[in-house]
Amino acid sequence: MTASEGGESGHARYTYRLRMSSTALAALLAEWDRCRWVWNQCVVTSRAAHKAGRECGPAGLNRMLTGWRAERGWLRGGAAVPQQQIIRDFAKSRAKALRDIRGRLPMRQRAGMPKFKKKHLAAPTLNYTRQGFRLRDGRLRLAGGIELTVVWSRSLPAEPSSVRVFRDCIGHWYASFVVFTQVEMLPTTGQVIGVDWGVKEIATTTSDDHDLVHPEHGKKVAARLARYQKMMARRKPQRGQAASKGYRTAKRQAAKTYKKIARQRQGTARKWAKAVVRDHDVLAVEDFRPKFLARSRMARKAADAAISATKAELIHMARKHGRILHLVTPAHTTMDCGRCGARAKHALPLSERTYTCTACGAVSPRDKNSARVMLLRAGLAPAGADRIRLDRSPSDRAA
Repeated sequence: MTASEGGESGHARYTYRLRMSSTALAALLAEWDRCRWVWNQCVVTSRAAHKAGRECGPAGLNRMLTGWRAERGWLRGGAAVPQQQIIRDFAKSRAKALRDIRGRLPMRQRAGMPKFKKKHLAAPTLNYTRQGFRLRDGRLRLAGGIELTVVWSRSLPAEPSSVRVFRDCIGHWYASFVVFTQVEMLPTTGQVIGVDWGVKEIATTTSDDHDLVHPEHGKKVAARLARYQKMMARRKPQRGQAASKGYRTAKRQAAKTYKKIARQRQGTARKWAKAVVRDHDVLAVEDFRPKFLARSRMARKAADAAISATKAELIHMARKHGRILHLVTPAHTTMDCGRCGARAKHALPLSERTYTCTACGAVSPRDKNSARVMLLRAGLAPAGADRIRLDRSPSDRAA
């Protein structure tokens, strides 16, 4: 079991939609073409260095960038900051791939060496440090004279240290600012809660008021998605041919639908996580990794549940508001009793939804019992957990 306590400051990302003129859009795309060329040159240099047995670190690549800019006027016409940052990103990607190789990870788990960024496939992403951008009069001014209008949906809590300008799959541009944030403490409530993850109910807790039922956002638009995918399949271009207008339209509609589903899932998870964190001081959460569900008969429903995204929102919200969070190992949680801690001799089949303890005779829904097990393993009293006062001694709580 690992425990993560709030009360610390850190960095956070604040993302905003961008509005831009045709001139600014053309300038951004030209800047991205230069950065993409730098990335591809780094790939060529890295492969040549590997064959020759030489080192290829970020310091050497930065020195090469100086020479590339001196030799090519069109490259020198762009800002140096995003080109330096894309070399940094390349170096991090290459270092991760080399660590995986040295660690002898299986091929399917390795990150892979950096590859070429193709013009019509790679999504534009430009990174700027503090020397490469300014915020003036509510507008974002990038190095190179590029000026963008930011849709300020909320205010920044502090001065940003860097910004990432990128385009998503449906053509919308965003600016993601990195800022230093302080913990926003909430009033203490004296309550604790255990959280167990599932598929029928995304989150089952020791408090009935905070259970998260599966909203099935993906299922509601499955027919529409299938229609767009069939349109794409009928209009799929042959290898080497340009895509037709109908194919591009269907692809964009499918991407917009996927984007809407992702936002709905994120909104549902964020609202639920805020309610749980607001009403409880200590959280015992199952450290569940649902990757194995992708190989089961519940793969579609589990993917629609977005358990990992919901868990990430809960962890983020707990850290943001200074709540104590315990991540509990999920092993044997369906076999242990949430009242006395006794373990059953045999694992319960998935079809059996009621847990009965042979030691103390406790009978409860299977998922509710697992949520109480989270509290038991976190060292918290599971009985009536949502009504426990934290200032009482363990002996008083047991009584």
